[in-house]
Amino acid sequence: MIKRYGNPRLRDQRYKLRPGAYAILPRGHDLLLTFQGAPFNEFQLPGGGIDPGETPVQALHREVMEETGWRIATPRRLGAHRRFVWMPDYDIYAEKLCHIFLAYPVRAHGKPTEEGHDAVWMNASTAIPQLSNAGDQAFLARYHQSQTAIGA
Repeated sequence: MIKRYGNPRLRDQRYKLRPGAYAILPRGHDLLLTFQGAPFNEFQLPGGGIDPGETPVQALHREVMEETGWRIATPRRLGAHRRFVWMPDYDIYAEKLCHIFLAYPVRAHGKPTEEGHDAVWMNASTAIPQLSNAGDQAFLARYHQSQTAIGA
């Protein structure tokens, strides 16, 4: 069973399944995040929806490039979580199935191409409480704790 974070499912509301791929992107002691300025100001793990015909890894590469301007390497799936949310930019209630990966930013190719997004570097302890949802916070906290335990 995949753990749910955030608000419970509203009983009489229909939700559209919205699978997505998101990445923890460490480089040294910092992480590459995206800051989305609309519809809400949020720090997020880079990533987003998986388009029809895409694999989660293909979507991850595309979304990270769109939201940060960076190419990534060696994605490895860490797990998944789900959330029930209102997505005002799509005008839908969604059951987000969030596949979380660990990958490495290898090269910047310019500014993010997705409007309203900015690439941001932040250390993990600062980033954890800044992330916009509890599921991403939990995965990042687990990753950070594992790195701290091995002295990375």
